[in-house]
Amino acid sequence: MTAGSNGAGRVLVVMAHPDDAEFGAAGTVARWAREGRHVTYLILTDGNRGSSDPAMTSERLAQIRHAEQRAAAMKLGVKDVFFLGYDDGSLQPTLDLRRQITRWIRRCKPDVVVAPDPTRRWTGQRYINHPDHRAAGDATLDAIIPGSDTRLVFPELLDEGLQPHEVREIYLTGSNEPDVWVDISGTIDLKLAALREHRSQVGEWAEMEDSIKQRAADMGKLQKLEYAEGFKYFKLRD
Repeated sequence: MTAGSNGAGRVLVVMAHPDDAEFGAAGTVARWAREGRHVTYLILTDGNRGSSDPAMTSERLAQIRHAEQRAAAMKLGVKDVFFLGYDDGSLQPTLDLRRQITRWIRRCKPDVVVAPDPTRRWTGQRYINHPDHRAAGDATLDAIIPGSDTRLVFPELLDEGLQPHEVREIYLTGSNEPDVWVDISGTIDLKLAALREHRSQVGEWAEMEDSIKQRAADMGKLQKLEYAEGFKYFKLRD
């Protein structure tokens, strides 16, 4: 199934780290923003441990990665970027994290939520998925059901004036078994431009750029698209 515009106006992208959204969904995000959708990023950690430089501190790295994420989001047309401030590398799908994500779902009232696929532990023999990605996906799915749409779950949110909200669609990034593909042939350049903003993470850019384009080309090939991003997809409501 190839996904196109369906009129859903608000999108909340929940990711573990700065740059996760760009690697997994930037072409789709740019396409949706171009279609007039209001896209918000909720980044759960500060990415403050993603360096092996002995001169780097976690406080400085957090500042760098916040700035990189905001610059990348601007390239894509994302309207808002928020950080929850958890430490990189130790995210857990706790009840408190679920409550915080539920709070943001009720605040933003998205039609669509994008999050990592928590079932992906590895791919092939060369990649083990980061535990923060799995934790972010688990907490987000649990925040959608039963968190955001059930009135008596987290009643303290009602005291904050946050009424239940029903999410219509979910797109999970990084899935080993995608079942929906989004054509990003017209936004692959924006995806690459956004990823280039994550200078502290992308390393040798020429090699990285080739890898990103090849992955998008491979994803699109079976769908007869030049470039695509694939997702595990749920349509919860019409």
